Order: sequence, then structure tokens, then C-alpha cells
Amino acid sequence: MSVDMKTPVKIHLTTTVKIDEEEETYELTVFGHHYKKGNTIYLKYDEVQKGGTIHTVVKMVEDEATILRSGLLKMRLSFRLFEERNGSHESEFGNLFITTNTKKLVHHYENDKCAGELNLAYDLAMQGTHAGIYKMDIVYKEMN
Repeated sequence: MSVDMKTPVKIHLTTTVKIDEEEETYELTVFGHHYKKGNTIYLKYDEVQKGGTIHTVVKMVEDEATILRSGLLKMRLSFRLFEERNGSHESEFGNLFITTNTKKLVHHYENDKCAGELNLAYDLAMQGTHAGIYKMDIVYKEMN
């Protein structure tokens, strides 16, 4: 499957954020596209919010993942198991330096079905201050 072959997919995201003893879970189902370029798998989708649209690209290659967001806000999160990675978050309120420390990174992919799942768990720090423990599951499946 080349970059020209964008396959429509249904994407279900579940994010759990734990800050101190408080835990909240957010769920989102969106429709987007899946494509492959070399060994890299991409998911592209848009989140429409009151203030505007957030364009998201999830990039998965071997033991790494990157989430890029643009539009209403700009964010770059990078993940590699047991590594601390630098990222950024830009919004109308300014720029923040963020760091991820990845505790879990598992990507299952069914090549023949254009379906898969990315499971992440990571500590997030903003401007050097611990901002919570995050768990993110992204499940995608080709639309029939």
C-alpha cells in the first residue's frame, strides 16, 4: 500500500489521564485515513471543536510513534519505549516545552485488513513539571 492508497478508517481513541489520585477517561470516535509509506504507517484524522479544527497525524514505525497536531493547536509528541523524548505544545496561550517518558508502546497491525491498535502509556511533563500519567489506545479499522 503506497502513500497514494489512502484507505478510509474508523478510529476510536481512548485516553486516560491520572493526575495525583484523580483519573479521567476521554473517548473519541472519528473517521480518517490510513496509509503506508515504506515501513511507516500513518493515520490522519480531524477533530472538529468549537474554536476550530485540529488536524492529527499519527506516525508509527517499528518501536516508535509520533503524534503531530496542527490547526487550532500545534502539538508534537514523540514516543520510544523507556526513553524520554522532547516535544512541544503551541496554543493561543503560548508555547510549552513537553517531555514524554514512554512506559508502554505496543502496535498490533493486521496488514491484510488495514486494521490495528496502538497502545501507549507515558509520563508527561510540561516545562519540566510532572503533568500526569497518560494511557492512550488508538484502535483503527478499515471501513467497509
